[in-house]
Amino acid sequence: MRIAALPLVLFSLFSATALAQSLTVEEARVRAVPPGSPTTAAFMALTNPGETDLALVGGSSPLAGSLELHNHVMVDGVMQMRQVETIPVPAGETVRLAPGGWHLMLFELARIPVEGESVTLTLTLDNGETLTVEAPVERVQPMEMQGDGEH
Repeated sequence: MRIAALPLVLFSLFSATALAQSLTVEEARVRAVPPGSPTTAAFMALTNPGETDLALVGGSSPLAGSLELHNHVMVDGVMQMRQVETIPVPAGETVRLAPGGWHLMLFELARIPVEGESVTLTLTLDNGETLTVEAPVERVQPMEMQGDGEH
């Protein structure tokens, strides 16, 4: 009886894995900052290869006391940084987190990240999944090219 149930159990495990939604993370990096800076930012490309829309809803890092999702918006002709609740990643699309657009802010730094080291970031998705990313610390220009502005 147990042997007969084994194929069903294995099929269930593989089916659940195949149906799971996830993002892929590429080009992750944390901005190098001068000594004494209480904050830094993280940037990356989030790709949703699935058929269901997903969203980044939070995150954490051992480097920071808190991590927030942010975007820049134009208000009365002035670009302003704003905290957001989610960063949507539509099915089949890539969303770039970059200077001047979507990004992660790391506050209350435990220490100043050193260029060349790696920072662990844990990203939380709206489906309950968490992704752990190692992001190298790099010098990042204030306003890198954002492409055509499409997400």
